[in-house]
Amino acid sequence: MGHRITTMSDIKLLHELIKETAKQPINVNDYGKRQVILTEPQCPKVSVTISGLPDSVIVIKADTFTSPDSVFIGSHGECKRADFVIIADTGNKKVILCIELKATKGSEKEIIQQLSGAQCFVSYCQKIGQNFWGQSSFLEDYTYRFVSIGHISITKHKTRIDRRKETHDRPDRMMKVSSPHRLEFNHLAGAN
Repeated sequence: MGHRITTMSDIKLLHELIKETAKQPINVNDYGKRQVILTEPQCPKVSVTISGLPDSVIVIKADTFTSPDSVFIGSHGECKRADFVIIADTGNKKVILCIELKATKGSEKEIIQQLSGAQCFVSYCQKIGQNFWGQSSFLEDYTYRFVSIGHISITKHKTRIDRRKETHDRPDRMMKVSSPHRLEFNHLAGAN
């Protein structure tokens, strides 16, 4: 007779799985809203704030995951990863935001590879939760959203968002945000 597996929330499982050093801290702003400050790893003076985070959320520094270049050749960008992954359950919506920050613009092909790599990282985490925590539906019903945030500079300009007709549910259809000042989680999470 095997042991009974109890179900835990996906976010709680992720907090058990992910080391503190790979999590981006969440704080509360002056208006009582939960927010995270994301910093471009290659340029620590450059950052963007995302406000309005739900209570059930984790922000993962995806590029702290060791590059698989000791196993993979890397000729198709399969060793790349985006900077951050935000996984959230708002109660109404379960969303996984893959976010790449660029101090300047960056090549679209490379950004697509980085966003795709972040999605692979989440898939790996999903399999770990399913196989080692015994949570068969772990991260099953989440919607992916892909966001590229470019031209992040110390001097802020008016935030520009490339508004496309299609949903930003694939790396090649990412939402592009330029010169951000402050961003809202709900806007980045988009519609189902």
